[in-house]
Amino acid sequence: MPKIPTDVARACGAWYFIPPSARRVETDEYLLLRYPDWYEHPLQLFGILPERPLAEVLDEALDEARALIGEVAPEILCWARLTAPSGLDEALSARGGVLEERLDVLARTLSVETVSADTVPSPPAPEGVALRWTDRFATFVDAVRLNTEIFGGTLPPEDALRRLFDEEAEKVRTGGGGSVVAYLDGTAVAAGGVTVVGPDARLWGGGVLPEARRRGIYAALLHERLRYGVAHGARLALVKGRVDTSAPLLRRTGFEGYGQERSYLLPL
Repeated sequence: MPKIPTDVARACGAWYFIPPSARRVETDEYLLLRYPDWYEHPLQLFGILPERPLAEVLDEALDEARALIGEVAPEILCWARLTAPSGLDEALSARGGVLEERLDVLARTLSVETVSADTVPSPPAPEGVALRWTDRFATFVDAVRLNTEIFGGTLPPEDALRRLFDEEAEKVRTGGGGSVVAYLDGTAVAAGGVTVVGPDARLWGGGVLPEARRRGIYAALLHERLRYGVAHGARLALVKGRVDTSAPLLRRTGFEGYGQERSYLLPL
């Protein structure tokens, strides 16, 4: 594994998704988030950087999480990120944590020339496929629905979708990012998101329904998001790809690996 460059470490450390409706408990040693109930894992623990003994900090964070359970299942998803302290995986396992997912942290530099010259397994727009950004409500709903079908969770109620869409449409138009949805013969079959923050394009939520795979649709979504990032000033693309699915394709399109992040599902 190559040494982690400063820009990749910075971008990865700053990557958190905190919607306005999320509740948070943040200290210098950890970040605890309570997402809305429609998320697959409403309680998540990030950014564990202890200044005290690790066990003490972890137990404090889990106590705080118990106060936020509400109506959701009494469990929490805990992340061991690139900056995780030594022994965190073992400490989570000792408290009943079960490995949920391993993600490769991948990055590549961006420029108009490199994105234009990308070689991908299929053309950016395979035959019968149309790509649409989520600056229209119906497309936004398709993106959210696909995300829940592929990655889990439930579809938010319509009033929540309307509120979320107002922010989404503005972001897409002003260069902050959004999702792009792939339609195969008029049916939404895939989606992927990008968030542009300063020089960084954070790629997330890329997935294709099983019946539409092996057609080059994922590659088309990737290329479209990279083009959007370059057009809005991004010079570094960062993605956390599933080890056995998206990561191999991402490596073939110029991304380089800089380690892994792991999540553990822990009962409360």
